Amino acid sequence: MKETTGHVARSPDIEARREVTRAGRVGSYGYVSLLGLHPLDPIKIFKRVEKGLAFQALERFQKNTGLSTSELADVIVIKMRTLHRRKEQGRLEPEESDRLMRVSRIFGMALELFEGNTDAARHWLFTRQRALGGERPIIFAKTDLGAREVEALIDRLEHGVLT
Repeated sequence: MKETTGHVARSPDIEARREVTRAGRVGSYGYVSLLGLHPLDPIKIFKRVEKGLAFQALERFQKNTGLSTSELADVIVIKMRTLHRRKEQGRLEPEESDRLMRVSRIFGMALELFEGNTDAARHWLFTRQRALGGERPIIFAKTDLGAREVEALIDRLEHGVLT
């Protein structure tokens, strides 16, 4: 798996998401495009996660976000050896897929907050936030409860509520 970090080249997925965001047509499941999936209905998304996402979804997310392999492994809570094994198998386990989907949702929300600017979204997610007890949002997003707090913070920031 390629190690990446830093500035993200303009990917077609990010550009498409930026245009949809500008047009105000993001929709509830638009973040799945960061995984290379089409915004399907929630039942189809659930079934794909339950089966385990193809490893290509993780690679596509990495390409779209510019997260390094170690950052990505950390946020989806998977050991590097296991990650390499999943690459060989070509598929993530359902629990890993669910965590990847959660991080994709948080990253998608941060992209919306920063109007499609991938670098700004990534910077914010990796910067300690006082409203999260001084923790980084990407670390909070490792758990469902933490992800909900990050989502609530993003919602407050979008509505101009100082935290």
